[in-house]
Amino acid sequence: MHYPNKTIEDLLAAYKPVLGNDFDKYKNHVYRVFLNCILLDEQPDHVEKYAIAAVFHDIGIWTDHTIDYLYPSIDQMEVFLLNSGNKRWINEITLMIYWHHKVGSYHGHYEKTVESFRKADWIDVSLGLLSFGADRKRIIENRIMLPNLGFHVFLIKKIARNFLQHPLNPIPMFKS
Repeated sequence: MHYPNKTIEDLLAAYKPVLGNDFDKYKNHVYRVFLNCILLDEQPDHVEKYAIAAVFHDIGIWTDHTIDYLYPSIDQMEVFLLNSGNKRWINEITLMIYWHHKVGSYHGHYEKTVESFRKADWIDVSLGLLSFGADRKRIIENRIMLPNLGFHVFLIKKIARNFLQHPLNPIPMFKS
């Protein structure tokens, strides 16, 4: 059983004041991405990495008040891993966060976890329309258990506001 997950619960509790009114919608997104990772990659030694990556992958939106949040999210994750004694995971989880919006497949170091995380986020962003071979029934069950609560509308508003402020760089969090 991967829900609830102690790491996710503990980390999100620490960020609750920063997340404010967005806490529940982000928490559900984090869990949906995490559970999608498990559907795509059942290796037990990856579960904790997916939990950490899921919590931190978008957190820079709130900690740094920006839609260009990849580096701020990575910075938050690095501080956590250094303080928790897991610095050996920094490179892998950095790649997971940095490439999670990549449209095409990722090839390189830590390919399994980076690619699984990328697909897991796309499953959630696409509202389950993309499944990458994951069990669609489980995706739907997870979406019912962890409703969207306006997370996608929240992101669309942030992206639209950023477009008005930076029309030449409307979605800076997308990397090629």
